[in-house]
Parts: sequence; C-alpha cells; structure tokens
Amino acid sequence: MDSRRSFLSKILAPVLAQAATWTELTTTGGEKAMRKITDDNRRRELYGLLGELPERHRPISTTLISKEDRPGYTMEKLRLDLNGLEPVPAYFVRPKNVAGKLPVVLYNHAHGGDYKLGKDEFLLGRAALQKPAYADVLTQLGYSALCFDTWIFGERATRTEMDVFKEMLWKGQVLWGMMVYDSLRAVDYLTTRPDVDHTRIGTLGLSMGSTMAWWVAALDTRIKSCVDICCLTDFDSLIAAKGLGGHGIYYFVPRLLRSFTTSQINALIAPRPHLSLAGNLDALTPPQGLDRIDRDLTKVYADAGAPDAWKLLRYEVGHQETPEMRREIISFLQRTL
Repeated sequence: MDSRRSFLSKILAPVLAQAATWTELTTTGGEKAMRKITDDNRRRELYGLLGELPERHRPISTTLISKEDRPGYTMEKLRLDLNGLEPVPAYFVRPKNVAGKLPVVLYNHAHGGDYKLGKDEFLLGRAALQKPAYADVLTQLGYSALCFDTWIFGERATRTEMDVFKEMLWKGQVLWGMMVYDSLRAVDYLTTRPDVDHTRIGTLGLSMGSTMAWWVAALDTRIKSCVDICCLTDFDSLIAAKGLGGHGIYYFVPRLLRSFTTSQINALIAPRPHLSLAGNLDALTPPQGLDRIDRDLTKVYADAGAPDAWKLLRYEVGHQETPEMRREIISFLQRTL
C-alpha cells in the first residue's frame, strides 16, 4: 500500500503543484483548471518542436523609418528587432481620426512563390485575394493592424528558401520555427504600443499566412480571434493524397507528427473564436482532412462549452478567397474582435 501511495503521489505531484486543493480539481472550475494545465503543457511541447530559437523574452527595439498619410489610415514603416539575428521590416496601420486604444490584427502574408511581395500584400493584395487589400479593409472596420516580412520574403528576400532552410537545419534551427518565433514576438511588440487594446488582438492570413494564423493562435492565448483562409491542412490526409510537394520546404517541422495532428494543434485555440474558410477543390487542403478537422474541433469546442466559437466554411473553389469568404471574415471580426 505504501509503495502504491508513493507511486500515485509521483504521478499527481505536477498537477497538485498547480492546484490549491483536490476539491478544486474535481469541481467544474477545477475541470477548466485541469484543461488549462494540459493545454499549457501541450503548448510548451509544440513550441519545443520548433528548433533552437532565440531567447523568448529578449528585449525588442523599434525604429520608425517613416510615417505616411494614406486614404483612410496612417501607416508607419518600421524596422523591428524581434530576433537579434536580422532586422524585420514591418507596416503598422491605424485608422485616421480615431482616438484611444484600438483592437489590432496581426496580418500574416502568404507565400505563393512570390518572395519579393512579402508584407506588400497587405497594402496591394494578391491574385488569390479579393479587393480591396486588407490594410484598407481592417482600418475601415476600425482596427489597427501589423504586417511584417517573414524570413526570406520582401525586404528579407536576400537568400533562397532552400538555402536558408538547409543552413538553419545544420544549426539545429527550423525555418518554420523561426517564422513562428517572429510572429510571437510581433504580438509581444503589439502589447508594448500605447495605442493598442491588448485585450483585443486577432490574427488573419491566407495560405502560408493561414497556417501562421492558427499556429500563433494555438501557441499564444493573447490572440482572441483567429481567421485562416485556405490552408487548414490535415497532415495525414495530405500525405495520403500525395500532396506534400504543394507546400514549400518552410512548412516542415521535424518529429511533428509523432506528437500532434492538425486538429490537436488547433484544439489549443479553443474556446477562443476561430473561423476557417476552405476550398473543396484546393489540393493543399484535401477534403477528407477538412472533414476530420471539422469533426474533431466541433467536439473540442462543444466540450469547452463554446460550440458556436468554431466554424469551418467550405466552398467549391480552389486556393483562393471568394467574395462570400470576405463577407464572412468581416462579419466574424466584427462579432469577435
């Protein structure tokens, strides 16, 4: 009996260390506390798969390059020091003639093989997106927004994707990990701005930007609202459909499938609002995988007491935003952010 009690105490010690009493764990509130402990541990596990990253809380510095007056909004062109390795060029936009702290969206640009476009997608749009561009849309809705050039894109497109991936791999780093790290630090930066409502931070993106949106929302609970457009990809279904070649090399994280499915990553967003939009004809998101993710997350959100906070909308199109998607996105942001 003593040995059994000792064994159980070792198993329960990490949980009990984070809860005041056993009664707290067995109440409804305690169930939520247990779920939070489990989710936080899973976030640490997911973050740990992203390779050797810079120190998570190193100081961030900012240089204002210029400030422009544009129709409907003002734009700051910034150079951020997020990672200590290379400068991160960024745009921050804010609606004109609005005082006080505003909700903010971290806008994640796409890949699309256009390494020069980068953050300019935010201002100019791209062929796969509806018009107007999201800098105009978000500021018209009364939101501020930030978009930066991720590794190998825009002003950071000084080397090829393959060269950077290979060099990082030699150094124990993962390109996707370094991209995610910069996005998490961008959220840190947003919380330092006196003109941002830190309790109302959303994230949004298409394609690679879609994947970034749900990874960042999964890893960072400061994200209150997540929209992903055309890249909620079930990994196993993508393998079965022989579709791995459709995604860039940046996308691949060593050992990820040993510990996580796409559904399990996205479950870490619950119960926060999450809108996903997909094309049934999109080879990057096989329909069987969308079925699986929707089934899994419908249950996760129901169990979390927020069944209406998850929505997957599907359209008979390929890898593109449609007018109907744009309307849903605007409505969703207005409700949740």
